[in-house]
Amino acid sequence: MIFAIVGPSGAGKDTLIAGAMKRRPDLRLIRRVITRPTEAGGEDFEGVTESEFQARLAAGHFALHWQAHGLRYGIPADLLSGPGDVVFNGSRAALAAALIAFPDLQVILVTAPQAVLAERLAQRGREDQRDIRARLTRADYALPDSISATVVINDSTISVGVTRLLAALQPVRA
Repeated sequence: MIFAIVGPSGAGKDTLIAGAMKRRPDLRLIRRVITRPTEAGGEDFEGVTESEFQARLAAGHFALHWQAHGLRYGIPADLLSGPGDVVFNGSRAALAAALIAFPDLQVILVTAPQAVLAERLAQRGREDQRDIRARLTRADYALPDSISATVVINDSTISVGVTRLLAALQPVRA
């Protein structure tokens, strides 16, 4: 099963994914390729230049790709095969394309109240105030009606958030 973990910046997606991976070693995390320097911190990702990203895109390296916040993101196709359930940190705006690429995709929306998002964005120190305002404006981006998602509210401790995510990671099998 493939799970896309989506939600606004500051919702704690990467923190919850890391916690879930510790409690469920059978999960496989797909490491994103991002046009951001690796030293920028945050999640475990592969940082590449724009030209390297374009070359990989042209070579068919990505099963899914999108652009957000001035960056490009890619999910490497070769990492999707193998045993166990797969999770990746996705984009709400890319879900329509993700459902085409992965017809059995299950979507988990991680979110938090606006004040919590603002505090977390300020604490992580990657964005200036203008960027934080832009990310908070986009926080209310609604999923298309055609996309069903399990919602995880991450407004408590990390342990509570991870427990909520693990409950959502129980696949609905036909």
